[in-house]
Amino acid sequence: MNRRFILTLIFIIFLTACGQTSDLTEPLSIANNTIDERSASLMEKNVDTGSNETSSLSDLKIHYIDVGQADATLFQYSDQDKSYTILFDTGDWKGDEVVNYLKAQDVSTIDLVVVSHPDADHIGQLDDVVQDFDVGEVWMSGNESSSQTFMRGVEAVINSEADYHEPRANEEYEIGPLEITVLYPETITGKSNEESISLLFTYGSTKFLFTGDAGKSDERNILSSGIDIGADILHLGHHGSNTSSDHAFIHAVDPVVAIYSAGVNNLYGHPSQDVVSHIKDAGVELYGTDKDGTIVVTSDGENFHIETNKEETTTDSNTSNSSEQDPGANAETAADNSCINLNTATISEVQAIIHIGPERAAELIDLRPFNALDDLSRIQGIGPARMADIKEQDLACMD
Repeated sequence: MNRRFILTLIFIIFLTACGQTSDLTEPLSIANNTIDERSASLMEKNVDTGSNETSSLSDLKIHYIDVGQADATLFQYSDQDKSYTILFDTGDWKGDEVVNYLKAQDVSTIDLVVVSHPDADHIGQLDDVVQDFDVGEVWMSGNESSSQTFMRGVEAVINSEADYHEPRANEEYEIGPLEITVLYPETITGKSNEESISLLFTYGSTKFLFTGDAGKSDERNILSSGIDIGADILHLGHHGSNTSSDHAFIHAVDPVVAIYSAGVNNLYGHPSQDVVSHIKDAGVELYGTDKDGTIVVTSDGENFHIETNKEETTTDSNTSNSSEQDPGANAETAADNSCINLNTATISEVQAIIHIGPERAAELIDLRPFNALDDLSRIQGIGPARMADIKEQDLACMD
């Protein structure tokens, strides 16, 4: 079946569903044979059968872009005069940093755009990316969101020439000399954060792990799969929140460096001080975009070094951990002194509460007053799991 027809049909169904009052729980889906065809198309376009010897690899640059309280990571590398570009997550819906950064790096073509999950701080600038660049393929989990940001992103993909795929655990790909192993999800059930696309990138003998906003239970599910998830650099899940970074998972990854993406003095309290302490106690060097700005990792397939926007912060993979900074201190202090009153906060302020985007914020305002935190479950899409996250965040309060 034609890819464009299928995506258009999905979009029409989604628009119809948005006009109803029921919550969207059914995952986006595409016929298996169509997925296989598109996956093969990506492989045929990008796989190079030349030597994969580490000694012949050119430099891979991974840019952990400073996009505030959001995520966006750019991969750039080449092989035998062919250049490759991959974008993992697309920043926040309120910004334009991703497009501007890509243009500053002279990017015109993107082989693959991966959106880990449909939250607005990960899918935020997908529509602009697809419209401004020649995108070969887009990967999404298949989970939905009721946000306008999600709808714009899906519509942009439909109107583009990009192929579309929903990756599943144990799939493996090669895009030039870069290998990609899909770790998660195996299936989807409508839990967008928990079922974030999680990928292990291998370049020569260096490995880089990304898990989106996957939670601790999902990290344990990845562990139970038996896949070797050891990596040199781990991008901490959920912006360094303590809803992610399960101790057993961190131990299994055994990273040399951990990187998180978070906004300066964000109201979420990211990164969690518990996570920061555990990472440091494990002897892992920690970087964050709130403290270090955009972080660029360069790998030749054997070693890597790290450059940040801070003065004199260049780290090689064969050097010891000499970082003495506490990346979580300011954010945690700000969070400890903050409380978002459900009955008096503005529509903008309540969106700092986890799982409360623009649409849910508007519904929250309409449902006031709230007598108890559990009353938030009256908001469409706030079930027991998300309610637990809100309580764990400890940001929402009442009079």
